[in-house]
Amino acid sequence: MCPPTHFDVTYAINPWMEPDKPTDAPLAVVQWERLRSQLIALGHRVDLVLPVPGLPDMVFAANAATVVGGRVLAARYRYPQRSGEEPVYRNWFAEHGYPVRAARFVNEGEGDFLVTGERILAGTGFRTERRAHDEAQEHLGLPVVGLTLVDPYFYHLDTALAVLDHETIMYYPGAFSKRSQAILRELYPSAIRAGRADAEVFGLNAVSDGRNVLLPTQATRLVEALRRAGFNPIGVDLTELLKAGGGAKCCTLELRERK
Repeated sequence: MCPPTHFDVTYAINPWMEPDKPTDAPLAVVQWERLRSQLIALGHRVDLVLPVPGLPDMVFAANAATVVGGRVLAARYRYPQRSGEEPVYRNWFAEHGYPVRAARFVNEGEGDFLVTGERILAGTGFRTERRAHDEAQEHLGLPVVGLTLVDPYFYHLDTALAVLDHETIMYYPGAFSKRSQAILRELYPSAIRAGRADAEVFGLNAVSDGRNVLLPTQATRLVEALRRAGFNPIGVDLTELLKAGGGAKCCTLELRERK
């Protein structure tokens, strides 16, 4: 995770970002600290990357890379406004002993690569290139299933789909092409399907450890559906970061170590 010390919305690279709308960096820090504290209280270790002035989106650590078995496929951002984050995160991984591969093709880390038990669900359509799916499969050693996003408000896969455990996901069908909806129905017939209202408050930009699921309290129907499915939903408030199109998952990059 990376503290939102320099958080601001000074450009618009997704429909949520409105540079003319005021932001409150101290409030963003308070909300982020609560998320970090909740993860620690659940027994998870949280490593921090130091924020850099001039990189207001560094708080969205999930976009920086994908880590499987201790191997790192670093991000290559589509927009130049975020390209300055690339060497900062690559250096952090290298300094902490992770073998890092710099991407050949545009990929935005766990924004578009969501790892399940036996595959990687990979988004494309707005950010990550289709060619990056093959690169991820080759480097990370898991089969990749490509999914096409069609709604610009759900520009990353992690805004439209969350992995709850190795066999269970929740997703908003309207964010995906018809073909991708069919793939998801076939692979995950028991998935939790969200409505647009819960998706729009970033209810699917959630962090799950297989039992506990951190998501916005405003996603009321998803909260109820998670309880019925045997999960423990935990409400979080990241409304300030939502002004930049981010939520709990965007703030959290999972470090999958070697087994």
